[in-house]
Amino acid sequence: MQASDFDFELPENLIAQHPAEPRDSSRLMVVDRRSDELSHRVFSDIIDYLDPGDVLVLNNTRVIPARLFGRREGTGGRVEVLLLVRQDIDSWEVLVKPSKKARVGGKLVFGGGVLRAEVTGETEDGGRIIRFQYDGLFEQILDKLGSMPLPPYITEALADRERYQTVYAKEEGSAAAPTAGLHFTPELLEKIRGKQVEVLEILLHVGLGTFRPVKVEKIEEHKMHSEYFRITPEVSARINAAKREGRRVIAVGTTATRTLESAAGPDGLLEAKEGWTDIFIYPGYRFKLVDVLLTNFHFPKSTLIMLVSAFAGRERILEAYAEAVRLNYRFYSFGDAMLII
Repeated sequence: MQASDFDFELPENLIAQHPAEPRDSSRLMVVDRRSDELSHRVFSDIIDYLDPGDVLVLNNTRVIPARLFGRREGTGGRVEVLLLVRQDIDSWEVLVKPSKKARVGGKLVFGGGVLRAEVTGETEDGGRIIRFQYDGLFEQILDKLGSMPLPPYITEALADRERYQTVYAKEEGSAAAPTAGLHFTPELLEKIRGKQVEVLEILLHVGLGTFRPVKVEKIEEHKMHSEYFRITPEVSARINAAKREGRRVIAVGTTATRTLESAAGPDGLLEAKEGWTDIFIYPGYRFKLVDVLLTNFHFPKSTLIMLVSAFAGRERILEAYAEAVRLNYRFYSFGDAMLII
């Protein structure tokens, strides 16, 4: 299968620059796989598509202020560092701009010396390993010096950091938000629970590998970046009970989908586990656990649209995307949502 099979034309003005206010006022396209019908609703209407006994699965990761701006020691040249994966207490896998200037042994300074770092290694895909030196608590320093790692297509600063967090975000560690969850409000979640829908939380720390472009034409040759995930015994037991009873499992976002499918056994039941996943889901994949998918509108030729196409069919998804463009839906992180039932 070719990456070009997942291409489409997207006008730049449809890339959302601001989140909807309130969160649940964004638009919702509903794709029915049985009838092939498309419905156009407001996100808060999602409750109409949920049934008592359904299980709604959320990714409760929290985005850290992972972007740091500093200078190279000696030359004073500007440098930008994006934290990706914590290796140990002081070492991180990062992306550095400009990368050519970040050689092993090079030293970086942030906040006038409050935070220092040394480049200690390189990764296979062009990243770096750096070790920080500081006094005090790293998390407190990062909170003061770091900024939210908004995607490059969002060109304006975000006044409130919390708008790039889900309302249920708990465990810090992501370099990007699980954006399908940005549409929920606490009030909407309470209404959903009041409809006897079971709301459960799992964890996947989102790295940039999820969003990196597919640079090979034959998609089977694309390699995903590994991301850390965790599913507790309690959550796995409750999801497995739902599957045995024929109740639907609804994944909020591609990150929750990849987590669930990574931990699904051959019998279609969920294992309680934690670890690293580089699962790449594209058409031909057979889903073991997820019955319904909530997602945003994604990049052309991205691994995300490939996952959604695996779930609903490539032609159906491309037709839905063409309709979204025609009706001026908002795309990407702060954009509108799609519910595939």
